[in-house]
Amino acid sequence: MNDKKLRYGLIGAGSNAERKHLNNYMTLPNVELAAICDVNIENAQRLAQKYNIPKVYSNYEDMLKNEELDLVSVCTPNFLHAEISIYALEKGVNVHCEKPLAINALEAQKIVEAKIKSGKQVMVGLNNRFTNEAVYLKKYIDAGYLGDIYQVKAGWIRRSGIPGRGTWFTNKDCAGGGVMIDLGVHYLDLALYLIGMPEPSYVTGAIHQNFSHTTTRNRNGYKGNPNGIFNVEDTAIGFIGLQNGATVNFEFSWASNIEQDKTFVEILGTKGGVSLINGELKLHSELLDTCVDISPILNPNIKLKNEFEHFTNCILSGEELIAPAEHGVYMMNIIDHFYKAAYKQKPVIFENSKDNILLFSSSF
Repeated sequence: MNDKKLRYGLIGAGSNAERKHLNNYMTLPNVELAAICDVNIENAQRLAQKYNIPKVYSNYEDMLKNEELDLVSVCTPNFLHAEISIYALEKGVNVHCEKPLAINALEAQKIVEAKIKSGKQVMVGLNNRFTNEAVYLKKYIDAGYLGDIYQVKAGWIRRSGIPGRGTWFTNKDCAGGGVMIDLGVHYLDLALYLIGMPEPSYVTGAIHQNFSHTTTRNRNGYKGNPNGIFNVEDTAIGFIGLQNGATVNFEFSWASNIEQDKTFVEILGTKGGVSLINGELKLHSELLDTCVDISPILNPNIKLKNEFEHFTNCILSGEELIAPAEHGVYMMNIIDHFYKAAYKQKPVIFENSKDNILLFSSSF
């Protein structure tokens, strides 16, 4: 057992940084909260006081130069992820970067290159891979219970879930895109991760901007600026053909005229199927010549995998990461190609998704 305490720094002092990262890292006995940074130093000071963090900075470069840190969380707007992660790696610091890893595959690949050069580790904050349902499903699918997988469906649709007009989420320069890069990296990632991240062959789809004019469909707690920039999509619908012959349908929206919000992953195979809808897991198969549906009982009091404990264990022991930076490149490459297909209004072929990182940038 390694008794070393890892000195931890937080870059970005927003609500997700506090709710997710601080509230979890503070519980780990092998982590010492050492420093916090935010361009809005008042936010950083508030969290520093609340969580007894001794050092406060308004500039991440100063923090990384002055503090001997072992790991940082990067919880900033998307366009800063690559810049900050690469700088931290150059300073010999491990990085836990919130999703998406970067605003496109090219920047994500630069993070991977910096990681390899540094010898340090980078984990993407893909929290949906760490739920009990996802951990169980991964084992179930890897054990072959679905047979040959041929169809996948994934999505996250909200009735009123725009993360505030005029915030960085609705500004393409800051976010890299809209709902696809915000919600798509959660459930499209989860679906593809569960089936082993097969190489894509082609992608097609469409994007829509239907609710940019309104402030009444904001996510609860996100006020935004009614006169702010909204130049990204609020709906993304697509189809991926995989090299192994399977297909993936996906749908993501910040605002839709539906009865209720819905998250879903459905995977169909020749021996069985699985569905994870609004967090409810079901297995579908056939036993004794009869179709059956099984609802596994997973003990909510037992966390099968903890995202934060997992990352610290990987740093200390070399354990293999569940959500490494390379997976972030894989997902951003798919998203880049999807955006190109949506803008061109025709399918886009992946010439070689491992070697040909396609960067596509456009605006409404």
